[in-house]
Amino acid sequence: MDLIQAHLDHRRSYQDFLYVYPVISRRSRGVSIGINLNPDKICNFDCVYCEVDRNALPRTRKVDLTILEQELVAMIEIYQSHELFKSEPFSSAPQSWRRLNDIAFSGDGEPTTYPNFDQAVEIAWKTLKKFHLSDVKLVLITDAACLDRPVVKQGIQRMTQGPHEIWAKLDAGTPTYYKIVNRTAIPLERIIKNITETARQFPVWIQTLFLRIHGEPPSHKEVLAYINQLITIQKDGGKILGIQIYTVARSTPETWATALTNEELDAIALRVEKESGLKVERFYGKN
Repeated sequence: MDLIQAHLDHRRSYQDFLYVYPVISRRSRGVSIGINLNPDKICNFDCVYCEVDRNALPRTRKVDLTILEQELVAMIEIYQSHELFKSEPFSSAPQSWRRLNDIAFSGDGEPTTYPNFDQAVEIAWKTLKKFHLSDVKLVLITDAACLDRPVVKQGIQRMTQGPHEIWAKLDAGTPTYYKIVNRTAIPLERIIKNITETARQFPVWIQTLFLRIHGEPPSHKEVLAYINQLITIQKDGGKILGIQIYTVARSTPETWATALTNEELDAIALRVEKESGLKVERFYGKN
């Protein structure tokens, strides 16, 4: 899928809002209103491709749910008035992508680490009801490390009472490659377990970023191990709706973390689709 200016500019900020921000999402194919539950920029992963500037001082370190709700209401009003599309990067969006697709829990860290995650979900749910937006999804974009927490399970349970999607990150098949790419102390085994247990109850999308590391794409062995993880999740009862395979589209904190070519991404996607039996969507980088 081709990039437009709105795809290249994914700043998690809008005017003077603290927690709520709009983006034109390639994967949602429309407007996604993000909720940033990690304004302190603290994350349990330190991915080599993450574009969050963790050196810049955050505007706030706390989440005020009252302000968050006010901002979410205001953002929907800005969208509905078409004010959003009067300036860049949103004015570059094609007409068909100017629909509100979802409210997404994402931002400058892992949203499920927020201790009141379930309350944030409730606010999003109530706001959609207030505006009669029954077709707009709630989306959770997660690294899956905290899906086993009771407060997260409660939030997901609430999400699933309406249109929703869970996008669970899985960037590797082996622990060695996982540590190189995601740079976390959380074991890969826990990620797989959490995805599997969640997907037994609520079907998930798997979101995967493949890239070049020091000029080298993931090896044949690594891609095979990744495919085997997908197969194992399904054999253990996890329901996977499909795979979103993408690559680097914006600047990364590590200069050696670079985008796959379109041909490299296509080759991996075709192999994953053939060997896992799952639907694979592709999102190309900036070449």
